[in-house]
Amino acid sequence: MNQNNLSSHNANNSSVNASINETVLWTAIVTPFTENNAIDFDSLATIATKQAQAGNGIVLLGSTGEGLALTLPEKTQIVELVCSLKLNTPLMVAVGGHNLADQTAWVEQCNQYPISAYLLGTPIYSKPGVVGQTQWFEQLLDTADFPCMLYNVPSRSGVEIPVQTVKNLEQHANFWAMKEASGDINKFLAYRQAVPSIALFSGEDGMLPYLVAAGVKGLVSVCANAWPEATNLYVRLSLTNMSQNLFPLWHNAIASLFSVANPIPVKVLMHCQNEISLPNLRAPLTHLELQSTDDIQAFDQQINAWFTAQTSIKQLTESSTQSNQAVGA
Repeated sequence: MNQNNLSSHNANNSSVNASINETVLWTAIVTPFTENNAIDFDSLATIATKQAQAGNGIVLLGSTGEGLALTLPEKTQIVELVCSLKLNTPLMVAVGGHNLADQTAWVEQCNQYPISAYLLGTPIYSKPGVVGQTQWFEQLLDTADFPCMLYNVPSRSGVEIPVQTVKNLEQHANFWAMKEASGDINKFLAYRQAVPSIALFSGEDGMLPYLVAAGVKGLVSVCANAWPEATNLYVRLSLTNMSQNLFPLWHNAIASLFSVANPIPVKVLMHCQNEISLPNLRAPLTHLELQSTDDIQAFDQQINAWFTAQTSIKQLTESSTQSNQAVGA
């Protein structure tokens, strides 16, 4: 949905979409599992609640949430649970796979829920071109009752979204945004130039500060699972060109969460933080790939210390401003 159409769409769906255009950080939340490989719904509810309290939008069932490893009943239960929490934050539901009929049916089902948006992934494995992807996304956009974010992630899908495809779809009423996760700044710039009316979000946590000058809208994040409040501040500092003190800490901390396939490191770290009871993943992923937790735990301590320091600076600044205003009065 382009920005011109977003206002009219929100006028018709104000209860669920009022804040979508103001949300600059979306957390692609993990799916926690129990010892018997079932979904840990208690932990999931806690995770979603903490993200909302931090002011972050929530993405359900993305690659970080292991959406492709879940059954349809499980995905339904997850969406229904998070909707039932009635959190004061927008919810985005991921749509991904290779069977268009199945994905269309999933969108039709989710249209019934009080969500805010969809994340539409490139069809996996089949590697369609401009025409095939235009047709794929157009059918999903036509079916959706909510704004949609297209997701470019060639490392997972095997093919990127062609620039011509997004140009073909730019005027569609439901095409609101893109998540660009190729890791290639030139690809981001190509999309920015081709579809200037579409909001572009970084899908790479570490690249955000470098995309601000190119007009990035915000971040769809993995690391916010482990650091919800700190990542929110990281995003806001980046977007206001106050990123001088973010490097190299954030660059290195984020890199530690991608030392093996996502979401292995972030789930292991959340387990170390006692945010989830187990670091388990669905096969073929396994937490055993991460042979040491030393790096992620060290960076966890450093990020927490950074956030504490930044919070103290903000409080001192606000206190000084209030004192000066009182003197002036």
